[in-house]
Amino acid sequence: MRRNGPIALIFHTLVIAFVLAPLVIVVLVAFTPDETLTLPTHGVSLRWFRAILNYPDFIGAFFNSLKLAFASATLSLIVALPAALAIGRARFPGRSFLNGLLLSPLVIPGLVLGIALLRFFALIGATGSFAWLVLAHMIIITPFVMRLVLASVSGLDRSIEHAAHSLGADPWTTFRRITFPMILPGITGGWLLAFINSFDELTMSIFVTSPQTVTLPVRMYMYATESIDPMMASVSALVIFITGGAMLLLDRVYGLNRILIGQH
Repeated sequence: MRRNGPIALIFHTLVIAFVLAPLVIVVLVAFTPDETLTLPTHGVSLRWFRAILNYPDFIGAFFNSLKLAFASATLSLIVALPAALAIGRARFPGRSFLNGLLLSPLVIPGLVLGIALLRFFALIGATGSFAWLVLAHMIIITPFVMRLVLASVSGLDRSIEHAAHSLGADPWTTFRRITFPMILPGITGGWLLAFINSFDELTMSIFVTSPQTVTLPVRMYMYATESIDPMMASVSALVIFITGGAMLLLDRVYGLNRILIGQH
């Protein structure tokens, strides 16, 4: 096994510190008792976390984001699961095109996609609808589900399924008792990753949300354009805690190394 030299270790440490420093600062500021975003603070206080309870727009936007992330991640799984099974296990005309189509939102900038969806929804009169917002989020998070489920399907040992068939199991029983449990980590990991990305989505959501369907990231952006105080830091800290918890759960279920570097 190759060991990193001292220069590589220093470089990696600096990169990690550079990435984590803004998050750490936001969390520290969230506990300030002061009126402004300042460091160092003069003590520790939950004042600005309690202030969130007096701002119902943040609470409503939080539940909007939860409902939106759950619905869009579930619909993405419904679309990606059969597609991944077909692409990973069969050879048919248009297979590569279908795979590229489902993964294409990864290479389309959120700004471009947001403007395109805004124009499309305006043409069909669907602006302001929560259902269409779910569809928009489903489009951008389906590649995350697709990638993880397809990786699980591609690494599946087909001999176990063949053994089940030879013992008289029908296709549905084989899928329910053999295939599905074996690819369940990929399914669960894909759903969690899609949920996280939907919950945190901002760029595209700015264009397709309405006053009735404002998500938490959009509400935070709107609030930041009006005033910046420690309550923004407290809301951001809560989002960091929720996202961090979801990532830890995802690591337990599927393994972040398998997502980031493609190990199977």
